[in-house]
Amino acid sequence: MDLAAPPLTSTLRLQYREGKAAILQRIAQLKGGARAIHAQLRRLSRLTDQTLRALWKEAGLPADFALLAVGGYGRGELFPHSDVDVLVLLPEGWAMDNTPDTQAALERFIGQCWDTGLEIGSSVRTLDECLAEAAADVTVQTALLECRWIAGHRLAFERLACRVHEAIDPKTFWQAKKLEMRQRHQKFENTPYALEPNCKESPGGLRDLQIILWIAKAAGLGGSWDELARRGLATSLEVRQLKANEAFLSLVRARLHIITGRREDRLVFDVQTALAESFGYKAIVAPDTNARVVSAKKARRASEALMRRYYWAAKAVTQLNQILLLNIEERIASDERGDPVPLRPINERFLEKAGMLEVASDDLYLREPHAILETFLIYQRTLGVKGLSARTLRALYNARPIMNAAFRRDPVNRRTFLDILQQPEGITHAFRLMNETSVLGRYLWVFRNTVGQMQHDLFHVYTVDQHILMVLRNVRRFFIPEHAHEYPFCARLAAGWDKPWLLYVAALFHDIAKGRGGDHSELGAADVATFARQHGIARADAELIQFLVAEHLTMSRIAQKEDLSDPSVIAAFARRVGSERRLTGLYLLTVADIRGTSPKVWNAWKGKLLEDLYRATVRVLGGAAPDPGAEIEARKREALTTLALHALPHQAHKRLWDQLDVSYFMRHSADEIAWHTRHVTRALSHASGEALPPIVRARRSPVGEGLQVLVYARDEADLFARICGYFDSAGFSILDAKVHTTLDGYALDTFQVITSTLPDHHRELIAMVENELPSTIAAGGPLPPPSRARVSRRVRNFPVTPRAELQPDDKGQHWLLSVSASDRNGLLYSIARVLARHRVNLQLAKVTTLGERVEDTFLISGPGLHTYKQQAQLTTDLLEVLESP
Repeated sequence: MDLAAPPLTSTLRLQYREGKAAILQRIAQLKGGARAIHAQLRRLSRLTDQTLRALWKEAGLPADFALLAVGGYGRGELFPHSDVDVLVLLPEGWAMDNTPDTQAALERFIGQCWDTGLEIGSSVRTLDECLAEAAADVTVQTALLECRWIAGHRLAFERLACRVHEAIDPKTFWQAKKLEMRQRHQKFENTPYALEPNCKESPGGLRDLQIILWIAKAAGLGGSWDELARRGLATSLEVRQLKANEAFLSLVRARLHIITGRREDRLVFDVQTALAESFGYKAIVAPDTNARVVSAKKARRASEALMRRYYWAAKAVTQLNQILLLNIEERIASDERGDPVPLRPINERFLEKAGMLEVASDDLYLREPHAILETFLIYQRTLGVKGLSARTLRALYNARPIMNAAFRRDPVNRRTFLDILQQPEGITHAFRLMNETSVLGRYLWVFRNTVGQMQHDLFHVYTVDQHILMVLRNVRRFFIPEHAHEYPFCARLAAGWDKPWLLYVAALFHDIAKGRGGDHSELGAADVATFARQHGIARADAELIQFLVAEHLTMSRIAQKEDLSDPSVIAAFARRVGSERRLTGLYLLTVADIRGTSPKVWNAWKGKLLEDLYRATVRVLGGAAPDPGAEIEARKREALTTLALHALPHQAHKRLWDQLDVSYFMRHSADEIAWHTRHVTRALSHASGEALPPIVRARRSPVGEGLQVLVYARDEADLFARICGYFDSAGFSILDAKVHTTLDGYALDTFQVITSTLPDHHRELIAMVENELPSTIAAGGPLPPPSRARVSRRVRNFPVTPRAELQPDDKGQHWLLSVSASDRNGLLYSIARVLARHRVNLQLAKVTTLGERVEDTFLISGPGLHTYKQQAQLTTDLLEVLESP
């Protein structure tokens, strides 16, 4: 206790702390019925009111001053660590005749609030200043709309409240709050399904409920859910849903504050488990490998169960927010205009009303269930319709119970669903609307299981249902000319594809079996086969879709993990695909899938690998048998043509090329061969028979972002590790490494690297690498330890089980080393140090970063792999560094 504090402040501080502690304990103990949370939040607000009144009285401020609660505190519900926002309302003209004593009293009051333990947020204004601020800033206007008297001059408060309401133009306020909501939603990528949502600000959060009441209050339509129901703006069912979801979200937010001990509104990974356990959710441990697969899908984290409940609540809030805001908008518009909005008939079931699709009667769906899916078909086909009206949204919300098994079996509904998929326009918007209104999950029952299903693989940043719709969007964009500039090669292939809807179905089903246990590709293929049979899809088309779903991970795996310069790899993939049509479909789906996981996962290098694999496979499928000799000769001729432009002496390339074997020319493009030859040959021409110093050259990557780096140096056991160590310390990430050793014992290595530090300053980065890396290589000495870096929250809470697998390649000449682990700075360098310690030669490195997970593949050889004991020791040492924090 602060001995210097006044006795009253000390007493109040003790009373406030004890009272607040009791309330927080009660919040932590609430079970089941989350609605009781509002009573506790009001108790905390009343406790704060009492404390402020006592401090106000003690401060001895003038009688014509008023203390008002504003913002969230003004609503009379205070969350555990929210700011206590107050307004000290001054009498008019006070600024001209105020006294130092009054200022001192005011400062003393604010200071004592903090001493007591109130996290105060204060403003001091006159009535005219309040109105001027409100006119300039809708946020201030909103805060004043909810102001509440606490102490002081009550008449001044009533005068302010009256003037604020008089000054509000309902239509202007509605437009400002809608714009504010749109901008807020864009900040959260317009989805309530982020893996770490903000329960207050994200779409579907508490703010979306508050904005309804703000706009309704500003328009004089009521300030509570019950008042909105009495005025016909909400049904009794909607009010029950609103209250239940508001209570749940409020309890989530209150417990977040308690668990973190601060104002934390994000469901970050660190607290999801503790929060879930506070709601009574328990982790269900996965069965052992001998248990039946069917029971595996019951295994889940406690946090996963809570988040699924959260996403369903957020989805309901999003739906209800749309319905009520459209209702309020219509009421405001009709009050202003004085006459009803004109209606344009579309058919006997639907009308167009101010650009929105409106049902002809409230009970349309109950009388004619076929109209449910027809809604989205009409939405796609009708020019000028940009959304669904409040009446239509409400009718769909109330029609959920009739979308049952019989509804799904109905042949008319099956034809309509297929028609929606086959429309030339509106695919993405229609399916998003179907998901938002719960129609998609109720018609496509297997899709329902994906709604709110989290993915703990460290590279998907969306729930499964949102990822599926994102992939559908990506596929759709390949067929839209306006988006052809984004991925020209994909757009070119899509232009020659005759049935886009087949790819849309594959996109819908490619991850539909996630979270059910077993291989989701196989289960999804079985699901889509059933869908095709039920919907009368032709056999050839059904087989294509089933193939795409079953193999949707194959092309990405081969492109990123196998040696694409090996003809046997391409031949095996071509046999697996079987036809160019299948290959094209698989390529388009793969690109759309990778792009739909996370904005961070896709990059130009992955795009090049996939395109290279596609082009090589097309040649094989077209009857061009792999001819490595012809391919090598073609590359050499093209490289020589390029070199001729740089005025190299005749036959200057021979000194280097005579030291290179076939594998070098198979693994490098003609452009890379010419680049290497130009720089290395110049150095060799000046050599006087002694060992060359390390040569390092860098250039902007010919493929997308980052740099391409050439290293030519005397080969050493730890050379690769030393190079990786430099890139690690300099802040570069290695995307790909091609390692080659010449016949005379020199390493000729090529690296693709990127950096987040000044990525656009290519000249500076090139100069830095070319100056620093040679001296790092030449320095020798022991390898420095890898840098240590903070592990991200996702990695801490959802770590990847480290894996290191060693197996001989098909020819038995080399070994394939596959590693998987959580990503961190210095990981590749740590792996390279282990390989160097075991005197393992590296031929090829495929570095695949999937968000915060890495899956790397190395082609290795060396005497350290001859015995089982040596192989086991290498694997053990690798697992040790993979597990290190």
